Amino acid sequence: MATIGTLERVTAASLSKILLASQADSGPSVAIIDVRDDDHIGGHIRGSQNVPSRTLDAMLPTLVRQLQDKETVVFHCALSQQRGPSAALRYIRERERIAAAEAARSEKTDAEGGGEGGKEVREQKVVVLDRGFVGWQEEYGTDERLTEGYRKELWEDGYQG
Repeated sequence: MATIGTLERVTAASLSKILLASQADSGPSVAIIDVRDDDHIGGHIRGSQNVPSRTLDAMLPTLVRQLQDKETVVFHCALSQQRGPSAALRYIRERERIAAAEAARSEKTDAEGGGEGGKEVREQKVVVLDRGFVGWQEEYGTDERLTEGYRKELWEDGYQG
């Protein structure tokens, strides 16, 4: 079972390479979920989806369905110390809950002679962006290929949310 201590982390440098490569391909196989709340100002990773941490629990079932075809899902907040890792764990647990419900439904359908069962749940890597958006903007804030809506003046004075 995953814990905050066992969650895999990805560096900004590694994520930037993945994103640049996916822009050249047929589309991203990675989803980036930004769980910053009111501190979601001053920029965001290009293509990321803002799901404020305060709304995450209500959004989890929808998010799991929306992201089911992604190979990798990256979570982050400002520093990726609390909200980002916590969101990643909740997402993993929701995926497991949905998979278990699908498996139970499939077994019931099979037992009743109703077909071939449910669909296979695709493997998915769930990771946390090391150092969060604060670390990201230090490296890639001004790179418009990777960052949207960047407001350098907010970060020059040490803004961290």
